[in-house]
Amino acid sequence: MIGTALGSAARRAGIDPDVEQSTGHMVWQVIGGWRGIMESVLPLLVFIVAYTSTQNLLLSLGLSVGIAALFAIVRLVMKSPPVAAFSGLIAAVIAAGLPLFTGRAEDQFVVGFITNIVYGTAFLVSALVRWPLIGIIVGFLVGEGVAWREDARKRRTFAWLSVAWGALFLLRLGVQLPFYFQGDVATLGTVKIVMGLPLFAVVLASTWLVTRRLYAHRG
Repeated sequence: MIGTALGSAARRAGIDPDVEQSTGHMVWQVIGGWRGIMESVLPLLVFIVAYTSTQNLLLSLGLSVGIAALFAIVRLVMKSPPVAAFSGLIAAVIAAGLPLFTGRAEDQFVVGFITNIVYGTAFLVSALVRWPLIGIIVGFLVGEGVAWREDARKRRTFAWLSVAWGALFLLRLGVQLPFYFQGDVATLGTVKIVMGLPLFAVVLASTWLVTRRLYAHRG
């Protein structure tokens, strides 16, 4: 079931309500610590700096993918699962494909736009149809499946949390698209970094705090 899969993925990422840990520790674990931050930021940052200073698209994309490949090798050496090791590299290669084809540096961000549209829409639609994704994930994390749907307070809370996640993804899209249409690669990349992990961490921490409070008296 999709709920079981989402719950298992959340536990592997470090989101486990049955484990006593601070909110800050949980968020730090989910984003992967300093290595996770570097893997998320460095490839894009190298691309922005290289392209802004040289205007050489091929060189900039090559450096970005090269950094991602280096991180993949490090993960393999540290015995990470192959899927985790190569996920960042695959994402970097896919993102580099379109600008190589079009010759437009700003197209490096199109995959991110599509991701924000898909995730943002999925969270908002799930709340509208009263099957909020946050509820599905939390339900299988705490072992109650979809029984939370019988509790009006939980339904409302999970719906609003799902709306918050949907708003996060669509906010990124709304802020970044104008810079894309202007062809402003430097500003677009900077905004993407700023609206990446920092905003993700804030919404994740808020979701964790609200959910822990919701289940504070769970037997």
